[in-house]
Amino acid sequence: MTLTASPAPTLMSRLVNGILSIKPLANLAKDRARQMMIQRAEAIGVHWIKEVENLKARDWSADLAAVQNPDLIYPNYYLTSFHAYEEGDLGWEPALEVEVAAHTVHSGIWKEAGAEGDARLRQSYHDILKTSLPEPPRDIVDIGCSVGMSTFALQATYPNAHITGVDLSPYFLAVARYRTHLREQGNSYGVQAQFLPTPASKLPTPQWLHASAEATGLPDASFDLVSAFLIFHELPQDAAVKVLQEAHRLLRPGGYFAMMDMNPQSEIYARMPPYILTLLKSTEPYLDQYFTLDIEQALIKTGFEPPTIICNSPRHRTVIAQA
Repeated sequence: MTLTASPAPTLMSRLVNGILSIKPLANLAKDRARQMMIQRAEAIGVHWIKEVENLKARDWSADLAAVQNPDLIYPNYYLTSFHAYEEGDLGWEPALEVEVAAHTVHSGIWKEAGAEGDARLRQSYHDILKTSLPEPPRDIVDIGCSVGMSTFALQATYPNAHITGVDLSPYFLAVARYRTHLREQGNSYGVQAQFLPTPASKLPTPQWLHASAEATGLPDASFDLVSAFLIFHELPQDAAVKVLQEAHRLLRPGGYFAMMDMNPQSEIYARMPPYILTLLKSTEPYLDQYFTLDIEQALIKTGFEPPTIICNSPRHRTVIAQA
């Protein structure tokens, strides 16, 4: 089932797609996007180069072996280039750079936020969750959890909850596992201070699962909240619908699905200069499909109640729907 809410991509978007269909130009755009990110990071005090070098210096083999499911078959849509990495999310470079990249990308959401923009974005999502959910969830699954930034933030927001982080990249999960050990030792590496009302070492330990968001293998009706933080813009529409179906299966009656992602209705994207749009789309292969997905109708057809949609930043929205 593929659901489209709005017209096909705009003329400008189609022109950009044409440019990106020429591989040398696409590679040039990806490289330029990456260099701009690193330069921006260093300018705002996110020490991209130094932090990544420190992470590269350690031996990750034990962490990888502990989380990787060697029998997992990756969906075809995942075996592509994401975020200017030729290997997509299946490699060490994206896994070791994702946190500094998040701080950098989100530094521009609010002019005054700078490097704190990422923390402010996550907090805006959690504030909506806390006011929208009638009671704190006991069991949470964080789909597309990446290196655990969203998982640890959820754990700090709901310190008594049992949380499972699910991701397709074993490299991301290896970093999440490493960060778990640091937290257990009382080291708050990588977690913004405002997400730690309880000392990090005293928070429950999340569980990490190497699986796809559309087929987690987790038991039916075993969660009160399924959370998806910034993953739907990285999915083709057919996969997005399957993820919603899986979320509905995982939720107990009355449980909630919540997602935070780019807002296709934001004027920021409509006014984006062609050059910047080209750089953005060169790193996000399924952006057109996300922008034309009618998430409200998709949720309703999956069996959810009509969702609540709230803008939580100038360019992001939170969508919450009850099973």
